[in-house]
Amino acid sequence: MLDVRRLRVLREVASHGSFSAAAEALSYTQSAVSQQIAALEREAGAQLVERSARGIKLTDPGRALVAHADAILARLADAEEELLAINGLRGGRLRIAAFPSACAALMPQAIATFRDRHPGVELSLTPAEPPEGLTLLRAGDVDVALAIEATGPPARTDSADLDALTLLDDPMYIMLPRDHPLAGSSRLKLADLADEEWMIGSGRTTCPDTSIFLRACQAAGFEPRMAFNLDDYNAIQGFVAAGMGISFIPDLALINLRDDLVIRSFGSGRAPVRRIVAVTLSDSYRSPAKQAMLDVLVEVSGAFGARRTELALAS
Repeated sequence: MLDVRRLRVLREVASHGSFSAAAEALSYTQSAVSQQIAALEREAGAQLVERSARGIKLTDPGRALVAHADAILARLADAEEELLAINGLRGGRLRIAAFPSACAALMPQAIATFRDRHPGVELSLTPAEPPEGLTLLRAGDVDVALAIEATGPPARTDSADLDALTLLDDPMYIMLPRDHPLAGSSRLKLADLADEEWMIGSGRTTCPDTSIFLRACQAAGFEPRMAFNLDDYNAIQGFVAAGMGISFIPDLALINLRDDLVIRSFGSGRAPVRRIVAVTLSDSYRSPAKQAMLDVLVEVSGAFGARRTELALAS
């Protein structure tokens, strides 16, 4: 029978590409990782890893085993969570992944509210962009992941193994340096900004914010010229303030706006909107702690939406 702990070691070796990196991630020695892999190969009756001077490569049996490892480890994490939940909300743990703007705007109040109501539950928060957060969720490393979708009811995900709960529709604004020629306009037409250089999200079209931005520009009749690709809206603010370009910015990211920037609404039509969702595994155990956190996230997100910032209308 295969040892689950050794499956976890194999997954880390495959993820990091070397025994030494896997050892560091697991807080093991490199020798211990090597011994665990050798023992797993004996259990599997097949060579799982090819070793060379340039690192390691999985064999076909190794790739097959790793493909099953994530699901096995996720189910075991569910089993542990269910056992911990026997004591209801008097104990147990809950692990959450959230992207940076949600970490700044939603999670502080959500965690404070949850801890006030359920102090016996151990909480952890991992900052992770949506694709990485969903990877952590599928691997069983977190219980809830906050993600971003394009709007369009109902809330959905790209995979049948995930359930998405809508938290908030988060509108986009246009961010300009304060000395920009159009900074005095209260509202802007996107088509009037076709000749500008832009910064938004990463360069990956699979990034939700990037895809929302590109579709909005295409609908306005132009392909944007990208100055830099950045994943952090705090960094984007710095580049915009330095005159390197302009950017979209979502409402969640306005919580720590710089003084040398202005935010403007879209002058006509509906502003591009990203939908914030809380994602769970569709067939995972819904522990009392997990359900309580989902309820708190809905509550906190609703309160945030009710006091929607009016910075876009400021001069």
